[in-house]
Amino acid sequence: MIFVNLTTTDLERSKAFYTALGCDINPLFTDENAACVVWDENTFFMVLTHEHFAQFTDKPIADPRESAQAIVAFTRDSREHVDSTVEAGLAAGGTENREPQDYGFMYQRSMQDPDGNIIEFTYMEPQAAEQGPEAYTEEHGAGPDSVPGI
Repeated sequence: MIFVNLTTTDLERSKAFYTALGCDINPLFTDENAACVVWDENTFFMVLTHEHFAQFTDKPIADPRESAQAIVAFTRDSREHVDSTVEAGLAAGGTENREPQDYGFMYQRSMQDPDGNIIEFTYMEPQAAEQGPEAYTEEHGAGPDSVPGI
């Protein structure tokens, strides 16, 4: 199981945002200090108020609107699923972080939740996911310059 802990300045707003993306809220682990956002059976966000989050660290809490500490990325089933997820997030108060990135074999969109936490949604062509991006681009005529990191 994966638990990602994020801070929020408005817990109710965060719950509304993540449910708009299709997530559930687990009431067994949700109170006035935190909400358990369920992405799937193994992936959860614990969205914590600043005061509650501060109990788990001696470090200062960064303002995600001012600095990036992490980018959490999720795969989607299709390009359309990427787009519909981001569009739902934008309608619920999120902001697009940058222009969509289309590498041929992979499509990504990045957004910020209402607190500024960065989340990305990605679709990767099955061949690229199974054999690597070079195999996909060689078969489909794209050169290695179009593949990030290669």
